[in-house]
Amino acid sequence: MLRIRGTRVRGERGQSVIEFTLVGIPVIFVLISTFEMARGMWTYDTLAHCVREGVRYASVRGYLYADSTERTPTLAEAARRVRETGVGLDPTLLQLTWTAGTGASAVSYSCSLAECLQETSRQWPPPGLNMPWTVIGLRAEYPFRSAIAMFWPGAGSVNVFPAFRLPASASEEIHF
Repeated sequence: MLRIRGTRVRGERGQSVIEFTLVGIPVIFVLISTFEMARGMWTYDTLAHCVREGVRYASVRGYLYADSTERTPTLAEAARRVRETGVGLDPTLLQLTWTAGTGASAVSYSCSLAECLQETSRQWPPPGLNMPWTVIGLRAEYPFRSAIAMFWPGAGSVNVFPAFRLPASASEEIHF
């Protein structure tokens, strides 16, 4: 059968709508997935950066800093550094565990970032562990909720997205 350009043969009506649906939906899903993965990577990178900065703040203001005319920094000051560098992270959801020392002499303290910001009297590193070669550490967890998680098996309700706990940790020694 000879077909003239621009004319439709009976039975081809609506074919472009079906083709768009079959191709468009997966393309849109891949596009949204790409954005969500980028958002997750940004959240993790921000979390890792603010943890490194918080540990660095606490370790740099260690031994010799305490011997100078300045006082030993508080946990609130180190937590403030975490908040300043953790742009976009909710302080009430960010869980922090501060550690000083290793082995049996290690001291740790856990709090949310919002709670740590209120610790204005707790010195960090603690006075007994504020000496050279003491390891100062920080471990953080932050929940990441993704809209594409609702498509995963067992995700549950569409209105409540499941959360992944993104972990990050860093440690440094006091050298001076």
